[in-house]
Parts: sequence; C-alpha cells; structure tokens
Amino acid sequence: MTQNERLNFLLRCLLAERRDYADIRVPDTISEKRRLLRSLMNVRPPVPASEDFLKIQDAYLTERLAGRKITGISDLTPVRPGLYLWQGDITTLAVDAIVNAANSRMLGCFVPCHGCIDNAIHTYAGVQLRLECARIMAGQKEEEPAGHAKITNAYNLPCRYVLHTVGPVIHGSVTRTDRELLAGCYRSCLELAAENGLRSVAFCCISTGEFHFPNELAAQTAIRTVTEWQRQNPDRIEVIFNVFKDSDHEIYRRLLR
Repeated sequence: MTQNERLNFLLRCLLAERRDYADIRVPDTISEKRRLLRSLMNVRPPVPASEDFLKIQDAYLTERLAGRKITGISDLTPVRPGLYLWQGDITTLAVDAIVNAANSRMLGCFVPCHGCIDNAIHTYAGVQLRLECARIMAGQKEEEPAGHAKITNAYNLPCRYVLHTVGPVIHGSVTRTDRELLAGCYRSCLELAAENGLRSVAFCCISTGEFHFPNELAAQTAIRTVTEWQRQNPDRIEVIFNVFKDSDHEIYRRLLR
C-alpha cells in the first residue's frame, strides 16, 4: 500500500465514524488530505479503533517520520554538563522522553490543527495516545492538578515515552504560587523519569504560549529547577531545553551562557 493509499484509507475510516461527516469529501491534494486527517484525529474522542485502522495509521506515521529529520542527543552539544539547548520540533527528538504541556483534562488538544505542542504530540503519536491518557484519567476520576506529571508510551513518536504535565495558567500578575507550580512541573517530570529509569528528557517551554506565563520568567524557573535537581541527582538524567521560537532560543541562550 502506498502512502497516498494509506492516507485515503484513514480518511475514509474516520469520516465513516460520524454521520455529520457525510458531506465531507476527501480532498484531491496531499497537503489538504494531511490537514483533514490531522483535524479528524484532533477531534476524535478516545474510543477504540479497529486493528486495521491502527495498523495502517502506524504504517502511515512511520513513513511520515522517515521523511522528517530526526535528532538524537548524540547530535547535540551540551551547553553545560548534562544540559542541552535545542531549537526545533520536539516531535522529531529521539530521546527517552519528551515533555508535553498538557491541559487539566490530559486528553490532548481537540482544536483542529491547533499550533500548540499538545496538538502536535498527539497528532504524530497516533490515536493510541489519547486512549491511554483517557484510561489514566478514568482511573484518576478527577482532572490533573498543575505541577504534577503522568507518563505514557510514545507510540509513533521517535522518543520512548511522553511525560504529560499541567502548568499554571496566568491571569494577570505571576504569583509566588504560579512560580512554585511551574517549578513543580519540572521536578515532577524529572522524578517520574528517574522512577522509570530514563536517562534523557526534553522539556518544552511549559506554560508559555496559551497559558501566558512570561517567557523570561518561565525560562529562569526552568533552568533553576532543573539545575538544582541535577545537582542533587548527579549523572542521572540529561536534560534538553527544547525551544521552537527564536525569541525563546535567545532567552535560554543568554541565561545558560
């Protein structure tokens, strides 16, 4: 089966799941098909999928991944012992775990093709990730509090695991509690990674963007918290600060210099 045939199969399966999709036609171009697939995956609730669907989806995402540049920790140069700064798409990092800036429902982003990291991670992992998150939340029976973390498999991502953490949402001025909750996100992820024997973790810029934590203060908190944890736990986990925007790269580069 070609990649285009896989894409068409997945679209037909997803469009057949809901009656209100009956008038949606499969686009002609690959770019439009990919956008529709991502949209349908984004809005799909955490319900089981057929073995055929998962098999074709995994083959499709594996082929997509093969066409992207994958970066491993051996490709990076540390800025400090055990500490790296890397600018790029976190879904292309081949490390033990990447960190997802999740929301309190912990089910991923349901906004079609939204630009947040939560959306990207769930898109390239596949529908299995939302199902695993839903099982965790069903057992928990309440929303995830800020400052904590959960671990899941990474499925079709090049990393091994995803660490999901909910950062504080800022309304107005940043409070001491906000700073403590953000620091808790970094500590919780590192502790969870250590408990699971992981040796490398890539952090995104937690709580910036949609959650409105000021980027400079967030970076200061991240570096301070990670550095202190590594000092108390020497040679246990290598940390990559992953940034996407040029402005965040400049902030981290300056603070780490």
